[in-house]
Amino acid sequence: MDTLSYKTVSQNSATVQKNWVVVDATNEVLGRLASTVAYMLRGKNKPGFTPHIDCGDNVIVINADKVRLTGNKLTDKQYVRHTGYPGGQRFTTPAELLKRKPFAVVEKAVKGMLPKNRLGAEQFRNLHVYAGAEHPHQAQQPVQVQISDIR
Repeated sequence: MDTLSYKTVSQNSATVQKNWVVVDATNEVLGRLASTVAYMLRGKNKPGFTPHIDCGDNVIVINADKVRLTGNKLTDKQYVRHTGYPGGQRFTTPAELLKRKPFAVVEKAVKGMLPKNRLGAEQFRNLHVYAGAEHPHQAQQPVQVQISDIR
C-alpha cells in the first residue's frame, strides 16, 4: 500500500485559490445569510480548507437593505456600543440602522460569526456589502451564488 497517497495536504498563502462570489440578500433571513457568508469567508466550503490560512473567497453581498429579520427583532433587538466616556453607552435597533447604514446590519452579523483574532480580521476584509444591486467589482468577474447551494 502506498502511504504517500494518504498524506494530508495543507494549503498556504501561495497555493490558495480565492474566487469572487456575489450573494443577493433580497428576502433572505439575516442570520442564515450571515452564517453562510461567514462559512464562505473562512473557506469551509472548499475541499482544501486549512484553519490557520485565509483560504476563503471574496464575497460581495448586494441588496443588503432588503434583508429580513424574523419575529420582533427589527424593533426589539439592540446593538450596544460605547463612546469611551462615562455614561457613554449608546443603543440602536436594526430598524434605525437599516435606515442610516443598511450595509452595517449584515456586516455586524457576519463579523460576529468570524474568529476573534487577526485571521478573522483579515477574512472580514474580504467581505464587501452594498445596499443596492450595483457594485464596483465587475472587473473581478464575480460568480452569482445562491445561498441554498452552499451548504
